Amino acid sequence: MVQATTEQVDTHTIAGELVYLTAEDLKAAASLLFKTYHDDALFQRIFRAEKADYDKRLRAAIREDLTAFWESDQPIIGVRDGDTLLGVACLTRPGASFGPNRFWHWRISMLLTAGFLSTKQVLEKERRIQQAMPDVPYHMLAFIAVAPQYQQHGLGQLLVQAVDTLLQEDPESQGVGVYVTRDDYRDFFLKRGYQRRANINVAELNGDLLFHARNSTDSDAT
Repeated sequence: MVQATTEQVDTHTIAGELVYLTAEDLKAAASLLFKTYHDDALFQRIFRAEKADYDKRLRAAIREDLTAFWESDQPIIGVRDGDTLLGVACLTRPGASFGPNRFWHWRISMLLTAGFLSTKQVLEKERRIQQAMPDVPYHMLAFIAVAPQYQQHGLGQLLVQAVDTLLQEDPESQGVGVYVTRDDYRDFFLKRGYQRRANINVAELNGDLLFHARNSTDSDAT
């Protein structure tokens, strides 16, 4: 799956190499995800952006999620240029640690860092998503981000292609799901063969659950 590619950003050439992230990469991945999702309306509502400690709770939640991904051996894909992390995507494998029945140590850590209300809303979001997904084994794309200064140069497409490769390499999985509340994210995935499956309201904010079936292509997009 790991393959090098080249993208042009302004006057600089970026050798964007797809890699599986290691434990040493998690801090950089957490920082990138924090910057990407800090102003996301859903995260602002779940982690109560109106409170003074919003940044602290959001950082803690992202850190706990990445730790859970790593400890349960879920795929964390990165795009790197040398030592610089340009983008990241986090997946759960079929039947693995996604949904309201997350492992207890994750729940305890989230309760201690993000708080009861935020943890409850995260679990409720996952419960609603899980209920709306097809009754087949599937991957779930939990996070995808490209550093702001490297956006609009094909790196998001590179990450989505890597996700599709993981799907095709897993004979059990029948597709990939992703939940989006932003119009630009919705359009991005629809153009790449994902299709609307359900509209889900989380924290009084509407979002679309999208699904990319195993045998679908970009031409299937609606």
